[in-house]
Amino acid sequence: MKYNDKGLIPAIVQDADTGEVLMLGYMNEESIRRTLDSGEVWFFSRSRQELWHKGETSGNKILVRELWRDCDSDTILVKAHPTGPVCHTGNRNCFFQELTGTDL
Repeated sequence: MKYNDKGLIPAIVQDADTGEVLMLGYMNEESIRRTLDSGEVWFFSRSRQELWHKGETSGNKILVRELWRDCDSDTILVKAHPTGPVCHTGNRNCFFQELTGTDL
């Protein structure tokens, strides 16, 4: 795997059934290991500088079906089954705000 200079790699989470892109998070080697071992998604929080188990606070976990790496081994695709809304705002996914020219 090709991690960035902070030891992180982007991880795209996709609904395994619908193909819907749910969120983007970052993983380090330890969060990948925990994800593989537990079958639930773990990330590395860049703001808190610590591991976090998705759903630990909200109860909305992400159950892993498959993990894939891209052709350059610098991005992970997590195909999963969410147990509830994935976004911390309560939305099903984190991509609910259309970007327009006035946002720049």
